[in-house]
Amino acid sequence: MPRTFALVYEVTHVVDPDIIGDFDDWLASHVEEMLELPGIVRASIFVAGEDEAGRPRRVTHYLFDSDRELDAYLDGPAAVMRAGAERRFGGHFEVSRRILKEAEVVDGGMKTDEACLNCGTVLTGQYCGECGQRSRSRLISIWELLQEAFGDLFELDSRLWRTLIPLALRPGQLTRDYLEGRRARYMPPFRTYLVLSVLFFLVAFFDPHEEFGILFEPEQDVPEAPAETRDAGDVRRQVLDELAAEGIAVPADPERAADDQDDDMDLVLSFGNDKKISSDRDCQNVDVGDLPAWMASRLTNERVKLVCERLVSEGGGASFFAKLLDYVPTALFVLLPLLAFMLKLLYPLSKRYYVEHLLFVIHYHAFLFLILTLQILFDRFAVLVSLPGAATAATSTAVSLYIPVYLYKAMRRVYGQGRAMTTLKFFALLVFYVCGLSLLFLFAALFAAFSI
Repeated sequence: MPRTFALVYEVTHVVDPDIIGDFDDWLASHVEEMLELPGIVRASIFVAGEDEAGRPRRVTHYLFDSDRELDAYLDGPAAVMRAGAERRFGGHFEVSRRILKEAEVVDGGMKTDEACLNCGTVLTGQYCGECGQRSRSRLISIWELLQEAFGDLFELDSRLWRTLIPLALRPGQLTRDYLEGRRARYMPPFRTYLVLSVLFFLVAFFDPHEEFGILFEPEQDVPEAPAETRDAGDVRRQVLDELAAEGIAVPADPERAADDQDDDMDLVLSFGNDKKISSDRDCQNVDVGDLPAWMASRLTNERVKLVCERLVSEGGGASFFAKLLDYVPTALFVLLPLLAFMLKLLYPLSKRYYVEHLLFVIHYHAFLFLILTLQILFDRFAVLVSLPGAATAATSTAVSLYIPVYLYKAMRRVYGQGRAMTTLKFFALLVFYVCGLSLLFLFAALFAAFSI
């Protein structure tokens, strides 16, 4: 069997599916042009499957006589060849290059004496025929390492921007493209939703001073008030006297009100119509008798009293809020199929499957997370650089108006109905959205209260 050794210059192209036909034609003619250059002995084109994003991959091997011939090519014609491809296809492909020294050529094909490091299959080319892994291990750059580590989660490639820009600026375009089969250029819908939701909650509720307090200097103690400052008890008595004079608060025990021991004073706040709530938040008078039977059987008086005592205890409010925050992502996630079902009812003649309506809702909520994250980041930037309050107020107003307008335009683009019908269905969906969100947050609050 004839064997020769040569220097292999490998070029790997990852191409958008939309242009793969034109690209293959160009690549064939490009290889013919390359073979006319001095020093190139042979060239081979391999179809190397697809990358993680589903984009076709083409690998070309150019066999050079020597290092000198390869250096001459890289210093001269290589730049011209690359410029021609970029002019023709723009940003619709990605390319990587490497040099394989002393690669063994067997009957026109690449052969190594190695086995695949991943599955153990005997290798007959640059890629394993069993699992698709490259046949040669090599050191990679830090950037490639980061791409490998986080690429599946955050898609650190051009698909990220191809997804976020139309998601923010072209209502309904992602959903329409996906339904029409143009999918490989974008991040998967559900992954987009998850990434943006995690980013939103991280930006909105993550407090570095609380989570990484050891990295920040401790706050300075508040200096003590001057000796001539009035006693706190005097200030408290004055405030209580003013509230009592206005009828907002009255002493629960008039005899004790005249006493100087204000620390033990038990107030009753008046809310009109003689309905009063004790400031000690007495939890002994709760009654669930008026609730529906299915709820009263679960929210018994004893359980409600226990929850009430926990809520009014020291730190109970903070614990409740923390638990409620834990349930908010779940509530929003549960809302997705409910809204999709509502869209299915609103468009009975659209001949769309339920999952298509669900796709619309997922993209819309991904947009919500994106626009709210940008708004929060802008507000924090405004505080950092001391922008006037009018700037943040203007952006908040613009975002508040853009969100419903985005939904209306997305419905128009995806479902294609006229303005009148879309407007009616928009308001119906909006009412259902508000009611469903309120109900889910109520249940989230109940779960949070009974979980502390």
